Amino acid sequence: MNGQDYYIPAVAMAISLVFKLPALRTNWRDPLLRSVCFLLLLAGSVFTFAAPPTIEAVNRWTGITNFSAPWVYCLMTAFSASCLVLLLNWRGGPAEDIRRVSRRWITGYAVVIVVIMSLFALGSAPVERLRDFDTHYANTPYIGAMIGLYLVAHTVAAMTMVAMCWRWSLQVSGWLRSGLVVIVCGYAFSLTYDAAKISAVVARWTGHDLDDLSTYVAPPLAAVGALISAVGFVVPLLCQRMSDSLHAWSTYRRLGTLWHEVQRTAPAGIPGVRMSWWSPAEIRVIQRESDIHDGFLRLGPCFDRRHRDLAYERARADGEDEVTARAVADAAMVAAAVRADAGDPETAGDEGERVLITAEGARDLVRISHALRYSPVVAAARRQAALAATGP
Repeated sequence: MNGQDYYIPAVAMAISLVFKLPALRTNWRDPLLRSVCFLLLLAGSVFTFAAPPTIEAVNRWTGITNFSAPWVYCLMTAFSASCLVLLLNWRGGPAEDIRRVSRRWITGYAVVIVVIMSLFALGSAPVERLRDFDTHYANTPYIGAMIGLYLVAHTVAAMTMVAMCWRWSLQVSGWLRSGLVVIVCGYAFSLTYDAAKISAVVARWTGHDLDDLSTYVAPPLAAVGALISAVGFVVPLLCQRMSDSLHAWSTYRRLGTLWHEVQRTAPAGIPGVRMSWWSPAEIRVIQRESDIHDGFLRLGPCFDRRHRDLAYERARADGEDEVTARAVADAAMVAAAVRADAGDPETAGDEGERVLITAEGARDLVRISHALRYSPVVAAARRQAALAATGP
């Protein structure tokens, strides 16, 4: 692999991190968001510093031959810990339990990082090796132990991630399950990387030569595994947010018929709430719901229980279920009230028979809006109310 093979995924991770930074600034206390951003930062750092051109540059900048080796080991160890911590926060549970287990993983891998740097300082690696450091120094005192420690720590993290993600994927569905399966696939590549590296190092310990496994086979596996794992963490969160946004826009659009109906009774000359084009769909839905409920309050004196009861009976007679029949009945009463308000107020219901629409949330309002647009029962009630309002 050349430098470009490492830098392209590093740029991809950096772009993903940039898109997450605005949310991080406003929700710094969110442990899940912090974990995602830290994972993206470490993933990009691993790709950047593991590239051969960067390895050579870091060795030159520090003036320490092969300093890049323990540095990359430490970054990958930290990346392993960040994946475990992110998964804990993602899975959820009691906050104290999450913090306690997270601290254990962080402490354990922090110790590994300190030991890695200590063993490198104690050992001797005078000849710069940009691609085959692991096998070249596998039998060197302290350096060989450092390499073995790093590989064991990485393997333990990969096996733990595979086990945790697979068990969790069997308990959930949707985007979350897809993300967990992607993570398992990514860590399957990571385990194959570990197997190739360990095989090459152990072969050196036993006097054999399987260097090609470490030099040429393992690096692509590590790059692919890290990239897939990072995607597995990020994509479900992103796709869920997109799904929620699409659902909100759909709700906003489906409320349109009811909103336009009640807006016909809005007092002239009173400006409505104007929203900027970049306003989130969720805010638009809330504003549209508020406008509809304001319209219900204006139409309250014109609501007539007789229209609702008659529409309900007709909807049930047509085979509609209870929930749909209530929505049809409310829609018919709204349509009749709008015509009464626009015509002769005397056609309104008796003040003593004041009726309220108790729609609970956007879902009930969407049902009323749908009935207002498509129900033949509502259409009949609208025609009847219009005739009554215009008089003979």
